[in-house]
Order: sequence, then C-alpha cells, then structure tokens
Amino acid sequence: MNEHTATSQRQFTITRVFDAPRDAVWEAWTSEGEASAWWHPRGIEIKPGSIAFDVRVGGRYAYTMVNPADGQEYPTVGVYRELSPPERLVFTWASPGDPDDEAPVITVDLRELPEGRTEMRFHLLGHAGQPGDDNVYDGWDSAFDMLAEQLAGAVS
Repeated sequence: MNEHTATSQRQFTITRVFDAPRDAVWEAWTSEGEASAWWHPRGIEIKPGSIAFDVRVGGRYAYTMVNPADGQEYPTVGVYRELSPPERLVFTWASPGDPDDEAPVITVDLRELPEGRTEMRFHLLGHAGQPGDDNVYDGWDSAFDMLAEQLAGAVS
C-alpha cells in the first residue's frame, strides 16, 4: 500500500506499509549499515565511507549520495531532534553549511500492524514535493522502494 499526499505548502507526506516488523524498520532508519543500502533513489549510491550517524537527540548525521553515471555528489547533513524508539524519529535534512534552524524537518512515525507489518508515515516539512516531480518527492519515494526491497531481503 502506498499513499501519497501533497499540499500547496512546502511539505509533503508519504505513507508506506512494509512487510517487516517495526524494530526492523527502525533499525533501517538508524543504522549506518542499513541506511547506506537505501537512503538514496534507485540509480544513485551512497559514497563509501561518507555515512556517519550519531543517533541521539542533538546528534548529527551525514552522508553523500553520488550519481555513478556522472560523478555528481549530493552531501546531506542533519541533526536528530526527537527519538522515541521504535516509534518516532525527527531530524533536520539539509546541505552542509545550511543553518540548522532553517533546515527542512523530517518526521518518521512507525506504527505496528498485524502480521509483523509496519506502517511508516514520512513527513517532510520545509520542502515542496509531489508525485512525478522528478525531484525530492520522487527521490524519497524511490528510496522507500529500495527500503521495501531491503526489508524483504532483496537488497544486499
């Protein structure tokens, strides 16, 4: 199940249901090794050695996506604002050098469903997006496809 919501404000929400327990989805969001396999759209990669997580309130994370076709790099940084394992994760999402207090904020809410499934509600505040934008919305949507494959054991 995929649900997509976009508004006229600079925000959007993507809701997905994964065939995996909530703890596994939480781990995928908070483990460097897990995230390096999916925190990027299909066709883009995480630059080896670029990912670092300090998963605690006030802790920082950083990673660099790279397009192997042209070498273009996309460094990303943020600060963890709220952690309620394994239910809620709130963090900023920015480029290096951007002020933390002006950065877009991502909220990930995870809800347990019957039969070991998990509903993930991803909300990005501070950046516009909609299905088919070939930009931020579609990038995260593609990353969640990668996440679903990883949770199913299809991505190494």
